[in-house]
Formats: sequence, C-alpha cells, structure tokens
Amino acid sequence: MKRRFTIAAIAASIVSLAMMSSGISAESAHEGDTEKAGETVAETEADTAEFDAVAFLEAIKGTYEPLFPIITDPQYDQLWIDPCVSALGEEAGPEAAEMLKSACNGTIYGQEAIDAFGDGSEGAQFDCLFINGPSTITFDGNTISGADENGDQLFSHEYQYVGNLSLAGMMEGHLYETEDEDAGEFRYFYMMSDTPATTYHLEFRYGSDADALAQYNEGPYAYWLAAGFPVDADEEMVTNVITLFCEENLAEMQADEAA
Repeated sequence: MKRRFTIAAIAASIVSLAMMSSGISAESAHEGDTEKAGETVAETEADTAEFDAVAFLEAIKGTYEPLFPIITDPQYDQLWIDPCVSALGEEAGPEAAEMLKSACNGTIYGQEAIDAFGDGSEGAQFDCLFINGPSTITFDGNTISGADENGDQLFSHEYQYVGNLSLAGMMEGHLYETEDEDAGEFRYFYMMSDTPATTYHLEFRYGSDADALAQYNEGPYAYWLAAGFPVDADEEMVTNVITLFCEENLAEMQADEAA
C-alpha cells in the first residue's frame, strides 16, 4: 500500500522528517487504442509476466466503497497515532499521523487540482474517492458495475484484460477495457495489484482515456487514484489497513530522509 507518489507529493517536513518531491513526468502508455496498449504490454512484460488477469478478478470479487472516509473517521484516530509515535516519538508522531490522514483525503482532481497544486513539487493532496457518480463499485468476474447513493445502478459492463500499464513509472497496474460503446467514463478500469487478502483494499482508476489514466499530475485524472474498501469489512480489517498504510509510508519517508 505504499504511496510512493502520493506521500512524496505532500507538503514537506514534519520536525526533521524531509519528504522527497515527485516531479516525474507521466509516461504515455496508451494512445487511445488497443494497439498502443499492446506496445505497453511488451515494455512492462518483464515486471508483470506472471499476472493472471482472471485470477486477479476472482481475488477482488465483491462490493467496495471509498476507503479513506471510513478509516479517517475520528473513532480510529489512535490507530493512526500509535504507529507514528512508535516510528517518530511522542512529539512528532501525532503531527505525522494527521499528515498521513490528510494525504489521500482530497476532494479535487483533474484541472482543478492542477490549478491548485501545479506539478506537486510544492505539495499536493490526492483525491481517492470514486468519481463520476458511483457510491459503490462491484467486481464480479469480468463484470464491473457501479451504484449511486440510492443503490440505483449507474453502469454495468463486461471487461477484458488489455495489458500492463505503468502509472508515471511509479506504480505498475493492469488495464481492462469494455467493448460497450456507451461506457463513457467507465470504458477502462486500470487496476493496481492490491487485493483485500494482501493489502486489505483496492487501488484503481477508471475513465475513457487510457493515456490520461497513465498520468498522475496531468490531464483529466490528475491527483486522483480511487481506493476501495470492502463494504463488509470488519474492525480487524480497518486496523490492518491503517497500520499497513502508516508503517509502509513512514518507513519510506525515513529512508528518503536518510538517503
């Protein structure tokens, strides 16, 4: 659950903990057609040669809601503070916990976020909500569907695996596409490798332009990466996902400082 590009893009120091700025240009991995996506597959094949597209969809089967509104609820504050205090001490720990909580709790993306954050070198906040209407998203084999806050279905399509795709050279993921002509902003689902069994959540993007989905601080999806949490998650999974998020990002931040 490392947020290499997310945490690194947030405004800078907590006590003596320096954060590394990420001004890497996004790699163009798709020109809007399957042929270009095939070229991307060849470029990243060595990294994800063993990926099983069908098994992955089976591993994430279920219904998800946005992660961060749940785990940043005040009732879980101590779960954020404890690993930060353990890593940084009583003085710096609580401030670090607040920074980590805010890192992915943004509410703007695309041009609005670009106007606010530029290239992210001076700090940024990521939007990890679901965009374009869904309150929940369901993965059921090769069918992906979404429902609004009233439970009414917004979309439902069958998707086929297109190939591997790199998010600005920082994260590797897997691109799925539907052939339905009315899919609009749900034409592509760009899935990171997270599953509930491994990192207790999902990370993904969806949209109508695969090239734009491969950029992180440019284009219509700038500063957005959806994070999904099982709607039937228990308190243990809440604890696990918060702990993992804190420990991995704190370790990376400390490594950056030591470098």
